[in-house]
Amino acid sequence: MARFIYTLVFYMLVPIILCKLWWRGIKAPAYRLRWRERLGFSLSDKVFNAKPIWIHAVSVGETLAIVPLIKLIQARHPNVPIVMTTMTVTGAERVRATFGDSVTHYYCPYDIPCALSRFIEKVNPRGCVIVETELWPNLIHSCSRKQVPILVANARLSQRSAKGYKRLKSLATPMLQKINQVAVQNGTDGQRFLDLGLPKKAMTVTGSIKFDVKAPEGSERLAYALRQLWGESRKVIIAASTHEGEESELLLVFNKLLESDPSLLLVIVPRHPERFDDVAELIKENKLKCARRSLGQQPNEKTQVYLGDTMGELMKLLAAADMAFVGGSLIERGGHNPLEPAVMKKPVIMGAHFYNFQLICDSLQQAGGLSVVENSDALLTEFKRLLGDQDSRVEQGQAGYEFVLKNQGALEKLYTLTDEICINNLE
Repeated sequence: MARFIYTLVFYMLVPIILCKLWWRGIKAPAYRLRWRERLGFSLSDKVFNAKPIWIHAVSVGETLAIVPLIKLIQARHPNVPIVMTTMTVTGAERVRATFGDSVTHYYCPYDIPCALSRFIEKVNPRGCVIVETELWPNLIHSCSRKQVPILVANARLSQRSAKGYKRLKSLATPMLQKINQVAVQNGTDGQRFLDLGLPKKAMTVTGSIKFDVKAPEGSERLAYALRQLWGESRKVIIAASTHEGEESELLLVFNKLLESDPSLLLVIVPRHPERFDDVAELIKENKLKCARRSLGQQPNEKTQVYLGDTMGELMKLLAAADMAFVGGSLIERGGHNPLEPAVMKKPVIMGAHFYNFQLICDSLQQAGGLSVVENSDALLTEFKRLLGDQDSRVEQGQAGYEFVLKNQGALEKLYTLTDEICINNLE
């Protein structure tokens, strides 16, 4: 009954959701393209040589997290086609940029039975891998009804999300009981799944595949080249994956830092590309000299802010920074992955709102690789401390790097589960 009511409400909301999609297309026109895929229509006529594996990653973060697993599948099962779905345009762009034609991309259908039925009928997947916690009742029910095994990979469930699911337990529990296996990042999140009704036999603690991140090949050489362009002696702060409301705070803090060191360079990489122009305008309003990477501009000695308004280049820019602030954490967005700067040996600073990465951030902080600040005043103080103490920067960066290395190994465990549940179930 709970799923019936949920489905009825979702059907009623579809026109509103489509209007919102159209509205979002004002700033990001790609949202107005391929919209029929979200209803299970207009899928390509591609004929697969075998039943594909379906991997669903909601957006950029989840897509980047699952890339190593997909590459492992491609290397070990080159004859198994891969269909990948995302909900966002940025996720779609990342799939295309990373895999080209080797992976077929569609937008994931909305969580209504008719759209999902059309999609599953067309794709005919051998298994479905859902990245992290993108759990939709009808998607899981439709897979179960069609006997498509489901693996939730790199799963996490924050305390806040668990409370939300608990309020809808009559919907959440039957959904979880149809999942073949949940590969959780840690035991704490795993217990939250169990408390919601996931059978114990359907849970495996694998650790987080985010730890299996690696510095790009030649990153030291790249960092040297960028610093030669930017100014070898100046210190560089990078603010990664920032959100609306954070850039304004960061720019205020940066203006105060310039008072004591006018040579500083701030690199800002907003999380969402549709905000690139807005952030550029905000930098201008703060009377700071800006260069934009998308325009091929390189900072000179007069540039104060470098806007990283391109996709897929964050690790390159991290390589050339002295320290990294990770966004989504000064405001209540739950934070983003701090392990990418950590593996690059950069001291990491975050605000207090990192509930999406709670255990990782708590552990990284305990290991000495992460500084947590409560507000912009504390952020200013922490920036000043690190800018003035090279030994502290090196020590904190090394601590974060060693923490990442110590926790690697989840990828192989997750691959084994994927192989058993979603690939070799047909072979």
